[in-house]
Amino acid sequence: MKNPGRIGTYVVLAIAAAVSAVPNLLVLIGSLRPNAEIVANPTGLPSSFFLGNYARAWEEGSIGTYFLNSVLVTAISLALALVLFLPAAYALGRWRFPFAPVVQAVFLLGLMVPLKIGILPLVQLYDGWGLIDSLGGLVLVYTAQAAPLMVLILSTFYRQLPDTLEDAAMLDGASHFRTFFSVMTPLMRPAVAAAVILSVGPIWNDFFMPLVLTRSDANFTIPVGISSFFGEYGADRGMLYAGIVIAVAPVVIFFVLAMRQIVSGLTAGIEK
Repeated sequence: MKNPGRIGTYVVLAIAAAVSAVPNLLVLIGSLRPNAEIVANPTGLPSSFFLGNYARAWEEGSIGTYFLNSVLVTAISLALALVLFLPAAYALGRWRFPFAPVVQAVFLLGLMVPLKIGILPLVQLYDGWGLIDSLGGLVLVYTAQAAPLMVLILSTFYRQLPDTLEDAAMLDGASHFRTFFSVMTPLMRPAVAAAVILSVGPIWNDFFMPLVLTRSDANFTIPVGISSFFGEYGADRGMLYAGIVIAVAPVVIFFVLAMRQIVSGLTAGIEK
């Protein structure tokens, strides 16, 4: 009560959170209602908790296949991006070499130029390489898509680490690789967590690239797979809502766990 401005801020944030939560709540409630009930009363409460939509979405809608494809593509893309771009970010953040600003600008250009602009030459290239309708093709695209943001975040954090750590490692006889791997990178857990968090959503939720680069149901990811729940004259809303909940739940859980990792990483860095 001593700070009315802060109270007003909390009220506005609470209202905004409630408004944004309403559609998600309606989807969650709809996933627990039979389709006939949803058609009769789209915003009503369930008369009883009906879990058949989830079973039908998993079995009849093949959501399990789409879910596994999304997990594989997202996990492999992020792992490959970290392996490739952690050393690149270390070099840009810690070393001084000619044309370093130019290299940094090339990476940052990826944040300003949408990858979708190059979809036509990408499809032609993938067609020549035999990567159309393959999860490997999606992994390559998403790895490249994650590069600009990861390099920006990681190189910024590497640049902020004290030079005394690197100097001490060099005096102890550590090579550049040993310094990077054993001294500097373990302190980067908060930055790595932030880079992964910000990269998971665009990959997991992407609809355009799987729609263009995949052809068969066996290689669809969740966004494209859920779109197949729509029929020509309507959709099974109960099964659709259940599919959406299955698609969103892992991202929400991952986000919560990753945020805790950021806090623990920052605390560990302070203790060191």
